[in-house]
Amino acid sequence: MRKQFYKYVIPSVLAFALSGVYAIVDGFFIGNSVGDIGLAAINIAYPITAFIQAIGTGIGIGGSVELSINIGKNDIKAQKSYFTATIFMLILASILCTAILYFSSPRLLTVFGAEGELHSYAMDYISIIILGSVFQIMGTGLVPLIRNVVTSSAAMLAMLVGFATNIILDYTLIYIYSLGIAGAAIASITGQGLTMAICIGILAKKSNYFSVTAIGSLSGFIDLVKHIIAVGLSPFGLTFSPNITLIVINKSAIVNGGDVAVSCYAVIAYILCVVQLLLQGVGDGCQPILSRYYGEGNKKLLKLNRSIAYRFTFALSLVCTVLMIVLRSQIPILFGTSESVAEACANAFPIFSAGLIFFGFTRVTTSYFYATQHSLPAYVLIYGEPVLLFIILLFIPHIFGINGVWAATPIVQVIMACLSLIISNRKKYKI
Repeated sequence: MRKQFYKYVIPSVLAFALSGVYAIVDGFFIGNSVGDIGLAAINIAYPITAFIQAIGTGIGIGGSVELSINIGKNDIKAQKSYFTATIFMLILASILCTAILYFSSPRLLTVFGAEGELHSYAMDYISIIILGSVFQIMGTGLVPLIRNVVTSSAAMLAMLVGFATNIILDYTLIYIYSLGIAGAAIASITGQGLTMAICIGILAKKSNYFSVTAIGSLSGFIDLVKHIIAVGLSPFGLTFSPNITLIVINKSAIVNGGDVAVSCYAVIAYILCVVQLLLQGVGDGCQPILSRYYGEGNKKLLKLNRSIAYRFTFALSLVCTVLMIVLRSQIPILFGTSESVAEACANAFPIFSAGLIFFGFTRVTTSYFYATQHSLPAYVLIYGEPVLLFIILLFIPHIFGINGVWAATPIVQVIMACLSLIISNRKKYKI
């Protein structure tokens, strides 16, 4: 049982970590070539990138959950219907995101707090990212399908090849061809495009689920879309909610700490992105197992696998907490920050690390809820987090200054972990 759990979860954790490292790689090269303003620009623009990727993740995992549940029920027609509908939804989402975000991005960056030179740098980056939306949405959306119908290792391989391509192109375009922040964007979408191409190749070779006739009528397709969205809103929120946090804290950091605080949070956000995706990878990695056992009605194995996920997440989050504290002075150096920014980071990292264990517990609980079609509690845990953060940031910084801004995140994570424990022990949701 444990062997099967780790067979799914370890590759998923690594794949999610790689998706977070995409942003770190850009930050590393830009920080060392452009400086603090380059870091701040990518940080300001990143919520748009994250939104694009979250669309793909939400659709991909939403379809994958329904697919896995029907594998547990041994319903072949439903499996093909959900797989095919998911592919069509990813294509449509790619077209819509590119069109809408390309024209709205200048205004969005202003809303996020970018002005003057910072706005110009951020636009140089995000305009290219948006034009490559199809690569990001298809790549992030196809990976969950591969994890569910092929293997987690195949999904990790697709991510790994794209990541390696991103690193090589970052170095080539930024240092050799001096393309700066635009080069980082080109490297990112090229790597994600390669991931997409590999995913398509794997699914074409290993899967026979695609069948237009299985969908039937337009009304049948709309019904499938409704089911996929109902589940997919949870993984979408899991992927994107940290970036709502990013937006809110960036605005608060600008007000309470100025440019140094924004650049400091850029470094912290890069590291938190990877750590949080690592922890999310545990929940999403065991999703195929949880969904299949739920489809089979096997409560004993469902409960056992969730318990293993909790223990594994606790150990992983504890290791990440220790590393963030121990390396708090060394991490900013990797990004080429100024001394003032590096000092601010060293002071802030221990504060942010305090909430990681609680964050991990909530993420596994949320993944369990959407993997078993309990969407309402998943929505509460996911979308309640940024709302609560916004409320806390209205008054804590007035008392504690910039440290209050940093402390808001772990405070919210503790509260949400307590709420997730209460909800999961209600009779309606208890296994």
